[in-house]
Amino acid sequence: MRTSDFDYELPEELIAQHPVEPRDAARLLVLHRADGRVEHRVFREIGAYLRPGDLLVVNDTRVLRARLRGRLADTDGAVEALLLRDLGGGYWEALVRPGRRLSPGRRVLFAATAGTVEAAVEAVREGGERVLRFPADVDPQSFGETPLPPYIHEPLADAERYQTVYAREPGSAAAPTAGLHFTPRLLEELQAAGVELATVTLHIGPGTFRPVSVEDPRQHPMHAEYYRIDAAAAQAITAARARGGRVVCVGTTTVRVLEQAALDAGDGPLTAREGWTRLFILPGHQFRLTDALITNFHLPRSTLLMLVSALAGRDLILRAYREAVAQRYRFYSFGDAMLIL
Repeated sequence: MRTSDFDYELPEELIAQHPVEPRDAARLLVLHRADGRVEHRVFREIGAYLRPGDLLVVNDTRVLRARLRGRLADTDGAVEALLLRDLGGGYWEALVRPGRRLSPGRRVLFAATAGTVEAAVEAVREGGERVLRFPADVDPQSFGETPLPPYIHEPLADAERYQTVYAREPGSAAAPTAGLHFTPRLLEELQAAGVELATVTLHIGPGTFRPVSVEDPRQHPMHAEYYRIDAAAAQAITAARARGGRVVCVGTTTVRVLEQAALDAGDGPLTAREGWTRLFILPGHQFRLTDALITNFHLPRSTLLMLVSALAGRDLILRAYREAVAQRYRFYSFGDAMLIL
């Protein structure tokens, strides 16, 4: 298995720069693993493929207003920071650039709503992340911007369009984009038809955009991400499997939560748990809790493309992607969706 096995050609104009309106007007490519069939639908029609007793599992993480812009206090050089995690007491873990200039002791003046807010670099982590110290009574998110992926070059008119309608738990540097297609009305209609809903949490780190730069993907380092599955979700998943319902994951992050929880449980029952995961799902992975997947179209040579290939097979996924390109689907975070059955 090589990273180059997960490459494909994508015309740049198919990279979506803005979300469609309304959310559920996105297109939906339905991929049937059993016979390789592909169908073309609209996302709001997804209920035609779900059955009473199925369980939708969503990731309720909320994207932080994590991008800060400022200047070095002593040289006036430009600085950008991406908040990753609130460590408490005014301390935040962050990615910064230019990293070489931000050694411990350096001070940064970040642009705020009124004037500037000073932060100090306290430490450098093993992975290059910085620990920044802000005044304890200041929340840097109050003057932060929503961090959009690097392939989106147009401004976002409404920051809530980069949040799911069920986002509740702040902590992500990126949105779980498969969930962006759901509206409250669509969720209500699915539940009225007998489809159940459960929530888990995985806070998405910047590693989601990190390309696989080694030819052997097994040597790619995964960034650790916090996850949680509570007792209600664990019970809902167990009950769905017991009654013959399918567990339909909304997004690759949800897959990683469920598969990590299954690995942790071993041969025992699925129970509430939380922790940090570096789970990298590659072809050959034995899925234990994921029966179907709603997902967007992913970057070439990415860990996410490898994950969906593990579920449906590399050849079938790449054939579906070629079909999506030929049909002019919109790709990546603000793009269209795929349902893998």
